[in-house]
Amino acid sequence: MLATPGAMPPAADQHRWAFEMKWDGVRAVAYVADGQVVLLGRSGRDFTGTYPEVGALADLLPGRRCVLDGEVVALDERGRPSFELLQARMHGPGSGRGRRRAAGGADGTGRAAKPPVVYLVFDLLALDGTSMVGSPYTDRREALDGLGLAGPYCQVPPAFVGAGDAALATSMEQGLEGVVAKRLSAPYEPGRRSASWVKVKNLRTQEVVIAGWRVGEGSRAGTFGALLCGVYDEGRLVYAGRVGTGFDQHKLADLTARLAPLEQRTQPFDQRLPTAESRGAHWVRPVLVGEVAFAEWTRDGRLRHPVWRGLRPDKEPGDVVRES
Repeated sequence: MLATPGAMPPAADQHRWAFEMKWDGVRAVAYVADGQVVLLGRSGRDFTGTYPEVGALADLLPGRRCVLDGEVVALDERGRPSFELLQARMHGPGSGRGRRRAAGGADGTGRAAKPPVVYLVFDLLALDGTSMVGSPYTDRREALDGLGLAGPYCQVPPAFVGAGDAALATSMEQGLEGVVAKRLSAPYEPGRRSASWVKVKNLRTQEVVIAGWRVGEGSRAGTFGALLCGVYDEGRLVYAGRVGTGFDQHKLADLTARLAPLEQRTQPFDQRLPTAESRGAHWVRPVLVGEVAFAEWTRDGRLRHPVWRGLRPDKEPGDVVRES
């Protein structure tokens, strides 16, 4: 179930909603049964081996079978989710299906993987063979809280009923991305972007599809100067602008290596770009998804002042649409 971008529900209506912090991480569903844990992303990609810490659920839920929805995050020294830190783990191996957490540590060697991650669980979809997706949020949340999940690698963050304005202010004070408002009476709607979940952001971010790049100069010679990005609009890939900031030397080298085998002769956009934008461009197959922070959308549908945040291997290109 996906959230719809929007505004905070009116104060007079907030008693019908719960408000949770919006975590800056990777969305994943955990399947727990018979002492084993399988972690799958939105696209069905297996993250079990990428984030073995989540295997701690097997010890926290002995003898239980359940399906959990949550977010994998990496925390900085102040305890805040850091998308930059998570990048170091997002490109790890995706194997290890069904693996349980090894004794002695998350990686089986007595040490937690670096940087360590935490699985923040916010929904319960099935419990001991009974589906809960048709139950209202309040019932799912009560059952989730009753599981008593608490540990260094798996936690259930609090939900604030009727206190949306205060929750949003707290998220801003703590440097978080925003909040997600969830209607108390709503069921869980798998695979849908529902108006029963509304994400209210402090930081404006946008997923983008990499469609090409322009040659770098000076200190960026041999890599790229900017990425040419797009979003999908009714099945058409449309140009959203170029992003040239937010890259360190490691990111430049890594992205250059990833883009090289994807190069193609024709542009992938379903519209003709202005010559000033396409001159000297190298086009690639639109299969890589990234995320940018930005100031606003311009009238002609371009991202204003975008800053690169990182690749999103957990996202599918076809799901990348403009967020209003």
